[in-house]
Amino acid sequence: MTANRPHAFTAPPTLADLERMADEALATIPEPLRRHVRNVLIRVEDFPDEETEQEMELESPFDLLGLYRGVDLTRQSVSHVRTEIDAIFLYRRPILDYWCETGEDLYGIVRHVLIHEIGHHFGFSDDDMDRIESSDFD
Repeated sequence: MTANRPHAFTAPPTLADLERMADEALATIPEPLRRHVRNVLIRVEDFPDEETEQEMELESPFDLLGLYRGVDLTRQSVSHVRTEIDAIFLYRRPILDYWCETGEDLYGIVRHVLIHEIGHHFGFSDDDMDRIESSDFD
């Protein structure tokens, strides 16, 4: 699979399928940015956990496609002892639901969500993230 070729599925994409797409999408991020994400865990789960649902005040677990958990680079300090690793979560079932509702390319959705969450790691604004996503890194 490549970013230039559509992904065809005859059954709902699995967690592993979305993980592969996320890996492909990550490879399209420029190296100067990607090297700062090497220590960020990227996980694909079916849904956010109950604690996240409550914390984010979600009406439905389908309301959240992805989430960055951690301390963004603008707030990190060498004097602050970190107890948890930074992580990006992509939520498979909400992403698939959005894909079915919109008819957008699934890889494009996964890439969009991943870039958005990486942007939170960098402390980027939504405008910054839009500029990164609209650039052609392939």
